[in-house]
Amino acid sequence: MGEELENMKKIGVLTSGGDAPGMNAAIRAVVRTAIYKGMKVYGIRRGFQGLMHGDIDQMDAASVGEIRHRGGTILNTARAEAFKTEEGIQKALTVLKVFGIEGLVVIGGDGSFRGARDLSQRGFPTIGIPGTIDNDIVCTEVTIGFDTAVNTVLEAINKIRDTVASHERTNIIEVMGRHSGEIAIATAIAGGAEGIIIPEVPVDIDLLCKRIIEGRNRGKTSSIIILAEGAGKAMELEEIIEKRTGMETRATVLGYLQRGGSPSAADIILASRMGYHAVELLENNIGNRVVISKNNKIMDEDINKALAMPSKFNEELFELAMVLSI
Repeated sequence: MGEELENMKKIGVLTSGGDAPGMNAAIRAVVRTAIYKGMKVYGIRRGFQGLMHGDIDQMDAASVGEIRHRGGTILNTARAEAFKTEEGIQKALTVLKVFGIEGLVVIGGDGSFRGARDLSQRGFPTIGIPGTIDNDIVCTEVTIGFDTAVNTVLEAINKIRDTVASHERTNIIEVMGRHSGEIAIATAIAGGAEGIIIPEVPVDIDLLCKRIIEGRNRGKTSSIIILAEGAGKAMELEEIIEKRTGMETRATVLGYLQRGGSPSAADIILASRMGYHAVELLENNIGNRVVISKNNKIMDEDINKALAMPSKFNEELFELAMVLSI
């Protein structure tokens, strides 16, 4: 019989890519779970960029006190083009060895997971936690930050509707989602939008304008259209719709507003459960995994399999959004 490996004693945690509400709650869960299990935990600042440069400090329970409700990430985040090279990866592995770190938790989106996979392929145990407001990680039903972002957009929609109703206008609200319409679909349903434009479905401007005109003929004096940024630009669409419908039209780009703010209770709980599960995996010398949520259960998936999954598109929800927008 082979000799059993000892449980890990030192792990690291970093956040990478775009920030998302709930990342701090995930960091907190990783740190406190590790300490509870008798492990030392190191915070790596500025993602893979900081990892390559040794921007690392040991954390304790007090390091993560009162952060669960804060937006952004206390570890900061940065893009790291150099980490995509073999030289950059080897530099990061050297730094991990110098600090005696035996496993790593990476919180971020698919780009961050590719970095985690690269370390895992070279024998370093790494666990990914999906943190992105776009909800575009296919292997999990929901990502950390999505629920908060949807509620932030919904609050903005409700305020903008007051103004467009007062001035009898159409307003195009551009939300985040370069490749995914998840935020747009959810907020269109919850916000009672009269139109929705997403990257996954070719836009039919004529149909959209026809619906606006039909609504006006029924007595509707204002309209809200939700546009995912990957499907076009609100400023360009504004002029087209105004010309074709004859209704005064304005554009609102929400931008980084959607990433900020305190996470919702749902995101804090999700992040905490995922952080706990990630540490359990590393404690048992399990790497090369992504923590996921399915049917409200926290489980994990092979990172290579997760990255190879084709993009998802919820046609049922999109159809619902279209039906309710008439």
